[in-house]
Amino acid sequence: MAEEIFKNDIVAGDHISYMKFALSLASKSPPKPTNYRVGAVVVNAATNEILATGYTLELPGNTHAEECCLEKISERHGVPTSRLDEVLPEETILYTTVEPCSQRLSGNLPCVDRLLAIGNRIKTVYVGVYEPEKFVSGNSSKQKLENAGIEFIHVAGLEKEILEVATAGHEKST
Repeated sequence: MAEEIFKNDIVAGDHISYMKFALSLASKSPPKPTNYRVGAVVVNAATNEILATGYTLELPGNTHAEECCLEKISERHGVPTSRLDEVLPEETILYTTVEPCSQRLSGNLPCVDRLLAIGNRIKTVYVGVYEPEKFVSGNSSKQKLENAGIEFIHVAGLEKEILEVATAGHEKST
């Protein structure tokens, strides 16, 4: 219940609070040495309504946080994720603790490609940290999003906390 109160108290444009909320979601993800624990929040920027939340491995399969958000919206509206542009508001934004992936070692569709497939509905992606180079080097998500006209904004100030949560379960280097 505290989570519900917290998310309902976030005012539009309070990027740090949205990122903290996304971080609280990331902490629900099971720690694994092969995943980053990521939290994501999809918001209607015009109304400040939270459309969906997600975290790594929340849904069955090797699901990423952004993927979980999109799947939930898809299910709620009864449309495939390929048609989310038909149901998402004009000014949709995404908060994600870690930069969306540009490559999946599992063979699943990368999150950046999922976002690009929606078309011009997602206007801005706010990220807490750039994707560390541990699993895939040279993440191209920022460039791909910007090339598609989607604003990419780093929300500074929570990097240490985000990386602690993201890498829980990973072997620590000495």
